[in-house]
Amino acid sequence: MPGLKPERIVILTGAGISAESGLGTFRDKDGLWTRYDLTEVATPEGFARNPALVHDFYNARRANALDARPNAAHSALARLEADWPGEVLVVTQNVDDLHERAGSRNLLHMHGALSGALCAACDHRWPAPREMDADAPCPGCGAPRIRPDIVWFGEIPYHMDAIAEALFQADLFVSIGTSGEVYPAAGLVQEARAAGAETLEINLEPSRVPGIFDRVIAGPASAAVPDWVDDILTGC
Repeated sequence: MPGLKPERIVILTGAGISAESGLGTFRDKDGLWTRYDLTEVATPEGFARNPALVHDFYNARRANALDARPNAAHSALARLEADWPGEVLVVTQNVDDLHERAGSRNLLHMHGALSGALCAACDHRWPAPREMDADAPCPGCGAPRIRPDIVWFGEIPYHMDAIAEALFQADLFVSIGTSGEVYPAAGLVQEARAAGAETLEINLEPSRVPGIFDRVIAGPASAAVPDWVDDILTGC
């Protein structure tokens, strides 16, 4: 509750936390996303039309993510999870594994992960190789229908029931590096507020929805997040 030490913290992270590790956001000028039509590479319909193009796109993203390194913001959140006397859950919109490599363990990927592969025919899942081939057979059923285990536009994000339960129990909700404009992630702060949680935004620029957060810290994640973690751990 506002004014009290939070016991349960839920943290939502978006592309802004990984941008300083060299992974572009949707809005980056000349970034990877600007060179592709998202309806062709990030929708089930695009995959049905041209699976090879979709795999080329995600192979490039996977290689980029594998070559990236966690930054100070990722490390600070892992430190918060390890040292906080209560519970810390990170819910990420990102499909990279930088949180895991920094040491976070209580983590939910609501949009899937580049490290995973999924069969569109039988729903079998397995670790993705560095490069996936549209003609490769599924190791479960043998069908040549493999795809990245990524939530595309028009699909339902993962773990929504678990996220809703965590928000209901949260004392503090923190949004880091996300525009807060794309649903359902954009609605998480409203759910947290409705449950009585204090809300904090850490971002380069404040949300376009005024008054939705109780407190806003403006600045790059690699500086602002470690400072915030230092402050909250000092008071615990």
